[in-house]
Amino acid sequence: MTFTKAITEDDVRKFAEATSDTNAVHLNEEFAEQTRFGRRIAHGTLVSGMISAALACLPGFTIYLSQNLEFKRPVDIGATLTASCEIIENLENDRYRLTTRIENEDEDIVIHGTATVLIDELPAY
Repeated sequence: MTFTKAITEDDVRKFAEATSDTNAVHLNEEFAEQTRFGRRIAHGTLVSGMISAALACLPGFTIYLSQNLEFKRPVDIGATLTASCEIIENLENDRYRLTTRIENEDEDIVIHGTATVLIDELPAY
């Protein structure tokens, strides 16, 4: 399953507001230019949240149980990213292990890892 989205300025500002993560590397151009990145970048946890959106594309009702992540490179504000997940192991009792990854528009991996999820049937509503 995949999910694609551009990370916008508005996304970064709203994420900072919602989480109170006001690290200047995300919000202040002048500050960010003096860091190892040389520019503002998106919050890593904002970007990793795209994995949850990809998981929501799986058939059934998916419940996140755990996630291991490795942040490979920074994400520029305005970058278009694709999150993907693939079931690699059936753990029993409707639990599954998946590979997870997020790539930028140049197909560079920005985050990769594994997740464990529980997949129930969708309730009738």
